[in-house]
Amino acid sequence: MNALGTLDDLPQSYRDRLTELNLVPLWPSMRAVLPYNVPTRKTDTQLWAFGQLRPLLIEAGDLTPMEKAERRVLVLSNPGHGLTNMQATPSIYMGLQLILKNETAPNHRHTPNAVRIIVEGEGASTIVDGEPCIMERGDLILTPSGKWHEHRHDGEDPIIWLDILDLPLIYQLEGSWAIEGAPQTLSCERDKSFAEYSSAGVVPEIDFQRESQDSPMLRYPWAKTRSCLLEMAQHYDSGLLRIAYVNPENGASLFPSIGFGAIMLRPGETINLPKRTSACVFHIVEGMGALEVDCQDRKAWQERDTLCAPGYSDIVLQNLSETTPAFLITADDAPLHRYLGIY
Repeated sequence: MNALGTLDDLPQSYRDRLTELNLVPLWPSMRAVLPYNVPTRKTDTQLWAFGQLRPLLIEAGDLTPMEKAERRVLVLSNPGHGLTNMQATPSIYMGLQLILKNETAPNHRHTPNAVRIIVEGEGASTIVDGEPCIMERGDLILTPSGKWHEHRHDGEDPIIWLDILDLPLIYQLEGSWAIEGAPQTLSCERDKSFAEYSSAGVVPEIDFQRESQDSPMLRYPWAKTRSCLLEMAQHYDSGLLRIAYVNPENGASLFPSIGFGAIMLRPGETINLPKRTSACVFHIVEGMGALEVDCQDRKAWQERDTLCAPGYSDIVLQNLSETTPAFLITADDAPLHRYLGIY
């Protein structure tokens, strides 16, 4: 195949005239934006070790009061995308957020969709449109686009969680903005995971309107997810143990932009994940192990660490314990890829 022309092939006077009219020739950059077979990827395989991050997050609590922060977060930025761009993957933002005793992260709402994965602490809750969602280790809590939410902490010790948003996507679409609001009044005593959606396959029927595309369940308790994976392990003695978090009313992804799931690795197990187009995030809820990408980039992980890996790559997960299982929560942009027809 013939090599494409370069910018240096063009006279400088011609290039100057193009620049004056805000024009650029495509052919010198054609293979950069349309490479053959595999796309250009900026996402690096990355590990954020919680043991290294936690002291810096606690120090941020001493350095910056809540009224100066609004959200006290350290962003987990992938260096392949540039640290200031706040991207873990092309469309996913991640950050570790800290709230101290008697603090409240004030009420606001915004256009990006967000999920909280609780990493450490107890005694806090996220109020979403008046619904109080308690925050316990490993829980997944949704704050869909446009919903009011604030975080209150009545416990003793610091509470830390992992924020996952589709902020890079919404920002690049020039649609990212927020509104401040007054503190919320609770509309109920407990979130819907305790009652209306307390059992899989069972949904409320009395005075309930099935019209919204948003998941009506805002809190997905880790205890139920863990129990499900353990039951699956009793039924299947081999193969990938993986579940997806879905809208209990229609089985759809929690968000149209990000999909969430969980994986259990049996003691001593090594699993080759199915190869896929979308980059993926892994948060370690329990256990210790290793992640290897394309047989070369190997990262050792332990409980509370967070990792990411690019799409179009071979990913291997290994549980380094011979006696206990490992549990991971995953996030990826597979729903967006499916919608665009590129998955």
